[in-house]
Amino acid sequence: MDQVTKLASERAVVVFTSSRCSMCHSVTSLLTNLGVNAAVYELDKEQRGREMERELARRLGRGPPVVPAVFIGGNLVGGTNRVMALHLASELVPMLKNAGALWL
Repeated sequence: MDQVTKLASERAVVVFTSSRCSMCHSVTSLLTNLGVNAAVYELDKEQRGREMERELARRLGRGPPVVPAVFIGGNLVGGTNRVMALHLASELVPMLKNAGALWL
């Protein structure tokens, strides 16, 4: 099992970010404001960050930047555009509830 899969399966919501990424901060802030206690991994500070970044690039089908990459219920949801689109369509909260990340 690769590191990304292992980490993504340990919590209801996992976000892979970079410490210098403003969009990463926006996504994690949105999730926090919704009441989600997401696991956040800053790839530029992780020992195996480069390896995880390559795995995320492969999964997303694109090159850098691959962050933010959001996993909900162990499934890759996508990046900023996808998370914001789900939120605006009122689909994000139900998805988070189904994953056990919200109890509202």
